[in-house]
Amino acid sequence: MEMSKYSEAVEYIQARIGGDIPKTAVILGSGLGVMADEIVEKVVIPYREIPHFPLSTVAGHAGELIIGKLNFAPIIAMNGRFHYYEGYDFEQITFPIRVFALLGVENIILTNAAGGINFDYAPGDFMIIRDHINFSGVSPLRGKNLDEFGPRFPDMTNLYDNELSTRIRDLALASKININEGVYAYLQGPNYETPAEIKALRVLGADAVGMSTVPEAIVARHSGIKVAGISCITNMAAGILDKPLNHEEVKETAELVREQFKELIKNLVIDLYTAK
Repeated sequence: MEMSKYSEAVEYIQARIGGDIPKTAVILGSGLGVMADEIVEKVVIPYREIPHFPLSTVAGHAGELIIGKLNFAPIIAMNGRFHYYEGYDFEQITFPIRVFALLGVENIILTNAAGGINFDYAPGDFMIIRDHINFSGVSPLRGKNLDEFGPRFPDMTNLYDNELSTRIRDLALASKININEGVYAYLQGPNYETPAEIKALRVLGADAVGMSTVPEAIVARHSGIKVAGISCITNMAAGILDKPLNHEEVKETAELVREQFKELIKNLVIDLYTAK
């Protein structure tokens, strides 16, 4: 994608905000958009108004960019994200991440609703993403390298920043929030995985599975943004429980743990801001 398109989106957002851009961004996954209600002194920009932004088409994704404060800590939040299964390509899915990089964002918190693969997990648990397995078969960095953002062959060893992960774990412990650390497996969707696929993913070391986050994380890393990932385990993956899977369960479980989720994200954003 041409740099001019990223620049046009950046210029539009800067004009709408009319002030400093927050250094921390958060992407709110399926059923987790309630966090947007906690943001005050905010400017809300529908995606459809931002040049070259895709549109969210999934239930639970409002489709708006929010710039404001959590308590006193500045934040820029995506209330809704884009997925490959919606028909978008990886350039479109990760377009906002490149825009964030040009705006000067330094930290990004990626949240998602995920299916639990690890038998020790239960719906309503949280998981810090320690690492991921990309089963899409495609890298979002495929094609001509955008040298303005990063190198042709970026290192992914510490993709999910150790310092940010430690902060999340410590904040969760202090708030008595049950949280695990594990490996997130990314598949394209939109169908849920088969029991055989889940069994294979478990053998390969995955603890949770979902249809987002990984393209954004890779591009953020390539663009020099520190990445943190948090999954809300909204259901157990196929074959673990004797019940069918559906998106309503995802949204219902996210609703049950929303207060804990809001507390964790709010404390993390404030912690990052006060550490500066």
